[in-house]
Amino acid sequence: MKNNNEMKNENSDTIAAMGIGAMIVFIALILVAAVASAVIIQTAEKLQQNAQATGDQTQDQMASKVMPLSIVIDNGGTLRMTWELAPGSESVGMAEIAWSVTCTAASPDAGTLNGAAAVSTNGGGGDALAGQIYQVTLNVANCAPAANENHVLTLAAGNAGFTYEVLSYGSSTASGTVVV
Repeated sequence: MKNNNEMKNENSDTIAAMGIGAMIVFIALILVAAVASAVIIQTAEKLQQNAQATGDQTQDQMASKVMPLSIVIDNGGTLRMTWELAPGSESVGMAEIAWSVTCTAASPDAGTLNGAAAVSTNGGGGDALAGQIYQVTLNVANCAPAANENHVLTLAAGNAGFTYEVLSYGSSTASGTVVV
């Protein structure tokens, strides 16, 4: 038979074992919570970086976008385009602004706006500036204006976004006819 003292030690051992088990469970819960919080923080950081990159790409696409104000038939094989950069655009070199006119009948005409001249009074110079209005002649020998046809003008300023305009020629292709 066990004496009273031995029974007391057995009960103490059982209580100690339960306490160690509870402590192991507690430590495991802390580790799981730490891992879960690290995953949440990492995910939030990745989402923020993706949002920042998307915002930067959108800003790059919208910055320095060329906006045609009007396009008029100048002579048989030329168009006179009045244009400006989108508000808030950064300056861009005239040689970096490319244009292309496509039609169904021939290969496209293309070039840069390197010869554009400032026509408004708030400055100008070698680079296109936001708020400044410019005018340039586009030589469209391959896709010359033709009655009752539509041609597509594409403009791209460096790495910025593209601008598409449909050149709608009505029944008249006389000099001075507005097509945009």
